[in-house]
Amino acid sequence: MRLLILSRSATLYSTSRLVLAARARGHEVTVADPLDFHVVVSRGRPSMYLGSTQVPHVDLVLPRIGASITNYGLAVVRQFDMMGVPVLNTAIAIARSRDKLRAMQLLTKKDIDVPATVCARTPDSIHLALSLIGGTPAIVKLQQGTQGIGTMIAETPQAVSSLLETLWAMGQDIILQEYIAESKGRDFRAIVVGKRVVACMRRQARAGEFRSNLHRGGLGVRVRLDPRYAQAAIAAVQVMGLEVAGVDMLESKTGPKILEINSSPGLEGIEKTSGVDVAGAIIEHAERFLVRRVKRRARPAVDAAIEAERRPRRMRRGA
Repeated sequence: MRLLILSRSATLYSTSRLVLAARARGHEVTVADPLDFHVVVSRGRPSMYLGSTQVPHVDLVLPRIGASITNYGLAVVRQFDMMGVPVLNTAIAIARSRDKLRAMQLLTKKDIDVPATVCARTPDSIHLALSLIGGTPAIVKLQQGTQGIGTMIAETPQAVSSLLETLWAMGQDIILQEYIAESKGRDFRAIVVGKRVVACMRRQARAGEFRSNLHRGGLGVRVRLDPRYAQAAIAAVQVMGLEVAGVDMLESKTGPKILEINSSPGLEGIEKTSGVDVAGAIIEHAERFLVRRVKRRARPAVDAAIEAERRPRRMRRGA
């Protein structure tokens, strides 16, 4: 398999682990920065250049699109998809998960539990928004953010108003979220590959911090994930349409609540904490994914009229 990994740097832990795992299984791997691509839009002939050279044929693209390059990174991923190159995590799926409000809307439509979330846009709506999420303390989040960046806690209604007015003035879209007190600064991070959880850890925020992200100083502990939480994580990833994702979940009195879905989860913390070769699991899934795509293409097309005749017809009453 000729694999292309889209990443800002080949030296990043997650990228280098994926490269090593792929090469260990005999695959040819190239790492390229999404910002180095030139997207060529032409009628009926989508193409791509890397520098001054047209991109050679690859069998599969594995995107590692960071939040800082979301828009252009998605354009590159979308172009590969239009060129018929299989992509592990499509641009649409990545965009769904990256937009926190959209993700919550899609999850709740499928009856997957999330913390109560409100999107407010005017100062007059803050009081109502707070009443809908159970008051303060409340979580204030940027709609686009990762690794805990853009996530804040406001202890009083006045603090919420000040934060929102400041962020609105900066042109930011904000969501307010229920604070789950019983979680006590803890959450689960599960890595879902295909339709299974391959690794999990519990993260505990450091003293004085409510965010449990390891990048914020949180502590990761290996745990055995309760089946209810594993099922919720898998269901959430399927709703997003992702093949590989990290899912953050809170423990609550009513069961798992999905906090966030990350389409490019970091591998360092989860691999070191769980002892699981997550990179290897991703590459194995990429192999299976590619085989399925090739078989699907090889399947002969069937005329719609013939297909309709094959379907069993229900007998009408009185016929």
